[in-house]
Amino acid sequence: MKYFKALVFCLCVALCMRGISAQNEPKIDLFDQSKEISLFKDLELIEKINRELSDELPFFYNYSLIGGYFNMPSARSPKTGVVGIGCARVTPYDVYGVNYQVFNRIELAANYRIYNGIIEGHFGHEGFGDDAERIGNIKIGVLIPEDGFPILPQIAVGADDFMGTKRFNAQYIVATKQILDWNLELTLGWGKKRFKGFFGGLAWSPFRKTDIPVLKNLTVVAEYDSINYKKHEHEHPDGRKVKSRINAGLSYVGWDTLQLSVSSIRGTEIAASASMRYPLGSSEGLFPKIDDPKKYVSPVDSEPLGIHRPKEELAHELAYAFSDQGLDLYSAYITYDGNQEKVLWLKVVNNRYRQEKVVRDRIIHVIAALTPSDVKTVLVVVEADAVPCQAYQFRTEDLERWRKNCISDFALDTLAPMREAPRHPNAYDSVKIFQRHKPIWSFTILPRFQSFFGSSSGKFKYNLSAVVAPEGYIFDEVFYRFQFSYALWSSMHGLGGPDRNNPSKLPNVRTDTLLYFRENSFSMEQAYLQKSWNLGKGFFTRLAMGYFEPAYGGGSLEFLWYPVDSNLAVGIEFATVMKRHYHGVKFTNKVREFRDGQLKYIPFVGIQCFLDLYYDFKPLNMDVLVSAGRFLARDIGVRTEVGRYFKSGVRFALWYTVTNGHDHVNGSTYYDKGFVFSAPLDLFMKQSSRTYIGYSMSAWLRDVGARAHTGKPLYWTLEEERYNYH
Repeated sequence: MKYFKALVFCLCVALCMRGISAQNEPKIDLFDQSKEISLFKDLELIEKINRELSDELPFFYNYSLIGGYFNMPSARSPKTGVVGIGCARVTPYDVYGVNYQVFNRIELAANYRIYNGIIEGHFGHEGFGDDAERIGNIKIGVLIPEDGFPILPQIAVGADDFMGTKRFNAQYIVATKQILDWNLELTLGWGKKRFKGFFGGLAWSPFRKTDIPVLKNLTVVAEYDSINYKKHEHEHPDGRKVKSRINAGLSYVGWDTLQLSVSSIRGTEIAASASMRYPLGSSEGLFPKIDDPKKYVSPVDSEPLGIHRPKEELAHELAYAFSDQGLDLYSAYITYDGNQEKVLWLKVVNNRYRQEKVVRDRIIHVIAALTPSDVKTVLVVVEADAVPCQAYQFRTEDLERWRKNCISDFALDTLAPMREAPRHPNAYDSVKIFQRHKPIWSFTILPRFQSFFGSSSGKFKYNLSAVVAPEGYIFDEVFYRFQFSYALWSSMHGLGGPDRNNPSKLPNVRTDTLLYFRENSFSMEQAYLQKSWNLGKGFFTRLAMGYFEPAYGGGSLEFLWYPVDSNLAVGIEFATVMKRHYHGVKFTNKVREFRDGQLKYIPFVGIQCFLDLYYDFKPLNMDVLVSAGRFLARDIGVRTEVGRYFKSGVRFALWYTVTNGHDHVNGSTYYDKGFVFSAPLDLFMKQSSRTYIGYSMSAWLRDVGARAHTGKPLYWTLEEERYNYH
């Protein structure tokens, strides 16, 4: 009995212990399992939806480098920011083109179309050769996939050759439907002018879902060509014969970059094209930035200033740390705030990075690790072109909490936003602990290629020069720049004379530009001084004088209001310039002008004054620049530039100028217009760089709406330091 009671007691204890342990073990709940299963199903569904949304048939450019088939367009367009360049042989034409998708709804393309075997009527016998036409094409998406109507087709309206002489002008509306299950794309459209009535297209990619890369994007293409070859007055005589309206062939896209197309044309000839495309707007670069320094992490030193950490030691620690980050520390002070708390005042110059957030982040990593604990706040001023652009003020306690991961980057950004740059510390209530002088001399050598289309002596003219550009600072405050060039090879012989068909009736302030660039000629293109000031509360001013460009030199004064928290900037600029001789450094007080059928020279002093408005519309990554005032040729008007920039740093802009100059080209009033394109050089490098490469071109080189360069504009100096690309 005694043993029985002991056994019962042990069993009870075991059961109690089992109950306690069971309470601590995770419970298996069928409802929870069903939630996990449901979650996985939802994730699979989301993945499937994303895959379907991104699934599409291969996209092709037509022979005019606009989204389409061979000659006909489709309603599809490239992805935003994609740049395409290519050429086509469409007998009897040669077509060179470039395409840029500025917005998801706006596709732009430019062509240079050559009439093979047809001598240009005015200058062909002088060396121009075959006739040629510059063409601008545009397509606007009315209904695109991003609108969220997958059942409906894409719809677009467009125009070929919508500006200039419009010899190849066509206007159309087009609808395109992708049937992904059948790997088929169908298009139906209607056009007028060079297009006549209905047109259509069909593209079938039978191997789209195969794993064989060579076959994956091979597409069979056919189109119904509605070009009015026989009755269109500007058509090439050898291109009027039509045996078939069906153009058929193959198109192929390899590595999402190279496109090759071949087809029949008009049932009489074979046409072919080759093009390259690249997502320049969204690209992070061809190479990762492996040569950029790592963010500063250690050593960490928060020792207060004193015997064990003198001010000189702090200064050297900061200078070396910033230098390793690609930033330069130029000044460091210990000063005091209104509560007699220590403030560490730093002036930093960014020499490497294009985005403000990158510069700020690297500054934070340095000062969070090296700020003495007895310093209450750190004030960092960022300077560019000898003008303080903006500042950041950090509390030391916030930096320490951030370094210990107690607050986020967003919280620190909120606590220490960008602010106006303060005045330089007063020598009577501050202690200078570091001072570095700006370089007096820096030296750059680079090649330069200039091109010109449409000369009477040939379609394409070029000038290859070697450019040497020493620049630096005098007394750390005055910026100077020299630029010398030597023309190595050039085909611009004899260029620069008045346009015989459409001579400018204005003073020739720009149409003689080519006379400054000749083979085997040496030129001092720039030699100017510039001083800028930050007046406080968002006001800046700039004074410049010297040789600003190959054609002009003089003096200029600029005022700008551009607070750090504003998307709007307003500026006023006044400049007086003199015309330079085509050789040497002397000025002339006369310019040529075409009067009564003769070239005459008239007295000239260039005066230009403008009210400049700048607005950055961040939701669409657009900027608008409006300049109203007096231009070089004494005409008064407004120049408007609308630009689109991308997260890669690429910017594309169009400008249009309306003045009272009454210039005429081909019997119509001409208003200056053109485009500008710029891209950061570090897209092609393994390290960050602030250098940009660019190209700009006017529709015609005319005198109307001309404006002389006057040094480095304040707005772009500030914008480059403050902006972040999204």
